[in-house]
Amino acid sequence: QVQLVESGGGLVQAGGSLRLSCAASGSIFSTGVMGWYRQAPGKQRELIATITSGGITKYVDSMKGRFTISRDNAKNTVYLQMNSLKSEDTAVYYCRFSNYWGQGTQVTVSS
Repeated sequence: QVQLVESGGGLVQAGGSLRLSCAASGSIFSTGVMGWYRQAPGKQRELIATITSGGITKYVDSMKGRFTISRDNAKNTVYLQMNSLKSEDTAVYYCRFSNYWGQGTQVTVSS
């Protein structure tokens, strides 16, 4: 059983930054691809970025430049650094490993 717990969300002004964390249980963390997703109100959940166990990253084109995914295998944690936040970044942010999802963390960007 894999458990994923996100944290780091909150209310931030436009132009600000946040770093989200996703702590994973289980030794499988170091072997798998992790991903960050988000779901805005009334919209479908969308992929932001993924990172392999070796640190290879991929981003959705629209997310490049302001978002950075990283991971610390020793801490079983994956991060999402978000800079220059905009009101349209308001969403619930989720991490994913295989078929497992975290509960999500709310990010609200005020304009």
